[in-house]
Amino acid sequence: MVAASYSTMQYLKGFKNSKMILRVRADQEFPSFLPKQIQKIKDPFARNLAFRIERLPVQVSFSDTCIMSSCIRPSIQGNTNPVVLLHGFDSSCLEWRCVYPLLEEAGAECWAVDILGWGFSNLEQLPPCDVESKRDHLYKFWKLYIKRPVVLVGPSLGAAIAIDFAVNHPESVSKLVLIDASVYSEGIGGIARLPIIIANAGLALLKSIPLRLYVNKLVFKNIPLSTSFDWMKIGRLHCLLPWWRDATLSFMASGGYNVTSLIKQVRQRALIIWGEDDQIIRYKLAHRLYGELQDAILRPIPDCGHVPHVEKPSAVAKLILKFVQDDY
Repeated sequence: MVAASYSTMQYLKGFKNSKMILRVRADQEFPSFLPKQIQKIKDPFARNLAFRIERLPVQVSFSDTCIMSSCIRPSIQGNTNPVVLLHGFDSSCLEWRCVYPLLEEAGAECWAVDILGWGFSNLEQLPPCDVESKRDHLYKFWKLYIKRPVVLVGPSLGAAIAIDFAVNHPESVSKLVLIDASVYSEGIGGIARLPIIIANAGLALLKSIPLRLYVNKLVFKNIPLSTSFDWMKIGRLHCLLPWWRDATLSFMASGGYNVTSLIKQVRQRALIIWGEDDQIIRYKLAHRLYGELQDAILRPIPDCGHVPHVEKPSAVAKLILKFVQDDY
């Protein structure tokens, strides 16, 4: 058993088997495809979830070879629609390290899927990583392994990915959960037109430890420096894979996501979760999104920043479970 901080134990309040959730498996090794720096991460939730990351083959439309795609697959078959957890920009399924076990403990059938170009998939034979390719990869993953309508959960840029997917493949999505949604940006703007030498310099900065620590200061509210440093290492882990730079360049060159015009086309019922103290995306945009979606409910989380599923996982898990179970 790895010792947990007081704040970590508070996350688990109301869930019956917290000892089981926190147990780090000493008899297992991390998947060999993860960067060796995973060994230096202390967060017990991140370590536990990392043990479960695997790669599944996905045949996509834009490549002759399968992409070995990283994900965490369910350990249980649920009685409701599966929950599929996406992640935000330049991140991985480890974003869900605290919420995933809580959902699973409550009986939800959960998938955490790495978006093409980020996470821990094998991209040695680099595919295009633009919006269309990311959508096709997610659809083929769903069609091959899940095969049922899902509750699709997207935080930050993951909300744009979720909306794009729900509008283009409505048969695949029964409901949406959008968390501090980054859905009103018009792609990545002029960054897409940067000369390659400047783009590479920008990516070196994006990968850097000082910038990642600074972003943590903006994203989270009042976390200790030691916690911020460990969470920075978790968020940066996928950047250590050799194809990360080229995959991110591919996405940048494509212009990124622009889903503002798609919001009013969403037919699925949506749950909007928003940290009231978000310093990245203003809370008033939660009300704009609520007004533009056809069928939505808004649930703010007080005293919380941009990433509620990491900062307030117990609250987020309960909101998702209630929504999945049609209790709203």
